[in-house]
Amino acid sequence: MALFESNNPVLKEKTFQEISQTQYSDAMTLNGTIGKMAFLLAMVLAASVYSWGIFIKGENVMPYVIGGALGGFVLAIVISFKKEWASYLAPAYALAEGLFLGAISAFYASRTDGIVIQAVGLTIATFIGMLILYRARIIRATERFKSIMFTAVAGIAIFYLIAFVLGFFDIRIPFLHEGSLIGIGFSILVTAIAALMLIIDFDMIENGIAQGAPKYFEWYASFALLVTLVWLYLEILRLLSKLSSNR
Repeated sequence: MALFESNNPVLKEKTFQEISQTQYSDAMTLNGTIGKMAFLLAMVLAASVYSWGIFIKGENVMPYVIGGALGGFVLAIVISFKKEWASYLAPAYALAEGLFLGAISAFYASRTDGIVIQAVGLTIATFIGMLILYRARIIRATERFKSIMFTAVAGIAIFYLIAFVLGFFDIRIPFLHEGSLIGIGFSILVTAIAALMLIIDFDMIENGIAQGAPKYFEWYASFALLVTLVWLYLEILRLLSKLSSNR
């Protein structure tokens, strides 16, 4: 069944096959999903403002960076396996990511004026652009598209993991952090892949509603979309930083 097949790590085919044969009296709706997504974004914003303020005061923000990143990662893993817990854990994930994003954004802003506003604006514009392309059926979430995206995301994840491990041995991959042409090209590629993941998220939400997924999937789908948006924002922020350093 075309519905419940996704390569978003938190929206797996098996997950939806488990519910596609069940009818729910209180089913997932578009308005419900939008409302919950707005709530999660508000929590991200609130937590970001808080950790940004800590940075501005000159206080140590590393606990927020490390705690937010690790907390968000652990919560994402738990939600992926316990989707019915999303209504409780998705807000906690949003707060954790907000603390992380606020501190990281403040760091980038201290190095380049206006970079955060640009990154937020480009993230919103990309979201709207992808939604338009999806609704117009210009880009379709076909099985081939999903397969390509899964391979690309898996490759990026493995590459980032290798870079992370090498960092412990003081070995850096130059183009990953520097503003060379190769580095900028790599960031553009990863940003494009993150943007295209939105198509899969939109497809899952639309088909989930059509198939009458249970109400808690509004939280689960909102969480999945937030994961992609956080990734997209971070990649855009990194790309803008590279472009700025290359001037």
